[in-house]
Amino acid sequence: MKGPSPIRVCLFDPGTEDNLGNPSSNLGDLVIREAVEREIQTALGNVELIRLSTHETPHRELRRELRRSHLTLVGGSNILSSEMDKYRQWAISIRHAPSVRKAILLGAGWWKYQDRPNLYTRIFLRLLLGRKCLHSTRDAYSKRHLESVGWQNVVNTGCPSIWPLHDKTESSFPLQKGRAVLVTLTDFEQNPETDQALLDLVAREYQSVYVFPQGKFDLEYLGRLRVPGTILNRDFEELRRFLKETPSLDYLGTRLHGGIFAMNHGLRSLILEVDNRAREMGADWGLPTTPRDDLDRIRAWIRQPMPFRISLDLDAIGKWRAQFKGLAERNAHGIAATGP
Repeated sequence: MKGPSPIRVCLFDPGTEDNLGNPSSNLGDLVIREAVEREIQTALGNVELIRLSTHETPHRELRRELRRSHLTLVGGSNILSSEMDKYRQWAISIRHAPSVRKAILLGAGWWKYQDRPNLYTRIFLRLLLGRKCLHSTRDAYSKRHLESVGWQNVVNTGCPSIWPLHDKTESSFPLQKGRAVLVTLTDFEQNPETDQALLDLVAREYQSVYVFPQGKFDLEYLGRLRVPGTILNRDFEELRRFLKETPSLDYLGTRLHGGIFAMNHGLRSLILEVDNRAREMGADWGLPTTPRDDLDRIRAWIRQPMPFRISLDLDAIGKWRAQFKGLAERNAHGIAATGP
């Protein structure tokens, strides 16, 4: 007996650099991608996943796939802004809106602290996002922006990359500082004086220092600094192996999803705030964060664990997942999928 056909899901994926399928130049996007795909599998089961890059406009064949899909999801990242005609993290125009059809946000975030969305952005969101579905944001700040232009069908769930960390406290991780530290710095919002002070601090506090160039131009930026240790290869799978195989390792850095990835591997971690992302997710969910220039607090964290608790809104996460239950059940019984 022939089983049910898979549910066709088009995913606007920040982890895909282009529509040829190459991975994003920011390896933090791959952390988001893994979490989004985990949630798609959890919510829907048997799917045919068509990835579209958020960084590149979909070509004609992909627009045809969008029209044929049962669901269109937008997988997190800094995808939204108040001026989507100028800051195009989601590289799609209003004229392609008929193809997108009722896209659903998962862990979407707002770029920087901004004023109310402009007219183009309001029209853009009205044309591309679904009205009868439930959208998910990564923080309350992003949710408030959507609500300010009429979107009430929004829940704040946090980025799905932190969902496995619910109920973690400082006692869930090693209580003493490691012998080694993994540091990340960012190729945007550069502050060479502050970042050099951080590198000098970890050189004094740790036996070994490793630096991971997560972003496309991180290595170029590191070339302007005195790095007191080993610079790792910019390779996501190599990083995964390094975290699994290196004993007594802490994480300390300005890359938000680098820190989340480290925490999901059991590392004692402190994320340094460079913009609204870590600051807002720290405030909402209890992620261990601190301003990047607070060297006294960073030094105190290195020497002594600081209390924190990651507490997520499980009710909001459950509501976002539950909207797909009927679709998954109909598909499991061989009934043609028609959307959530």
